[in-house]
Amino acid sequence: MRFGATITDAAGLRLTPEEKSLFGQMNPFGFILFARNIDSADQVRALCDDFREAVGRNCLITIDQEGGRVQRLRAPLARQWMPPLDHCERAADEAERAMYLRYRLIAHELLALGIDSNCAPMVDVARSDTHDFLRNRCYGSDAGSVTRIGRSVAQGHLDGGVLPIVKHIPGHGRATLDSHFDLPRVDAPLEDLLETDFAPFRALNDLPMGMTAHLVYDQFDDRPATVSSKMMGVVRDQIGFQGLIMTDDISMKALNGSLVDLSRQSLAAGCDVVLHCNGSFADRAAVMEAVGEMSETAQVRAEKALAQRHSPEELDIRAAETELSRLMSGQVYDG
Repeated sequence: MRFGATITDAAGLRLTPEEKSLFGQMNPFGFILFARNIDSADQVRALCDDFREAVGRNCLITIDQEGGRVQRLRAPLARQWMPPLDHCERAADEAERAMYLRYRLIAHELLALGIDSNCAPMVDVARSDTHDFLRNRCYGSDAGSVTRIGRSVAQGHLDGGVLPIVKHIPGHGRATLDSHFDLPRVDAPLEDLLETDFAPFRALNDLPMGMTAHLVYDQFDDRPATVSSKMMGVVRDQIGFQGLIMTDDISMKALNGSLVDLSRQSLAAGCDVVLHCNGSFADRAAVMEAVGEMSETAQVRAEKALAQRHSPEELDIRAAETELSRLMSGQVYDG
């Protein structure tokens, strides 16, 4: 049986009988956790077990654990990290190693709770006018350093047995609006985009999974990339990303239309799986019913991505913390 072409969420700390039944019937590819799903370590592990029991397999469970503002797990369950851009700037020439260690420790924390994926690295290139919702989540303002740090972040996850999801393809850094509420537009010429915004994604096009950007790229299309076959063609052909592509949350206000229509449009454009978050039970059921199972091509990509999960390499936590603190001049996290 093919996976359902969705990644979805749950309303609370454990699955309700109705959620268990729905997920068992629709077999979503995976699940994502939010702060409302997190109370204690034992509870998170039990919820992850609920998800996997509902679909009858070792499905992917992901989260947004970047650090800074976007960090679903917080003390005492996880270390409290400074924003990524601040971390990279403080580490300076040691940023690649520091960020590897940071995300290797994050991967260790996630896997201990049953979470085997993270929505990182985020390799959008920061600019002076990048909207505040995104800017300090970036790793730098030049494509070369962002690429190198992004590779280190991805490797930290993989070494920890956690699948990285690179975002936001093909690049969100030029957005001057928050795509949670508005639709950003980018009018930069192709040459500039290839040299900057697209470059880190092209260099990391071997990663197992990626997440789209809800932006309009005027040089290509008047539709947001998530629902644009032209932009998905750019992602596959010019950027060369052949991993599993998931949408950013289909319910974000950058996209205009019903959840059902937008979900179908994103798959028709070339996305492999729809991420739907923070909806009602009825919304989740409608999206899963509308998109159905993955295409044959998407299923192959999904299985290839899951095959990259492996047992974590050994980690000396104290040594990693000591090295990271030294690289950060003695201060990296609280708690």
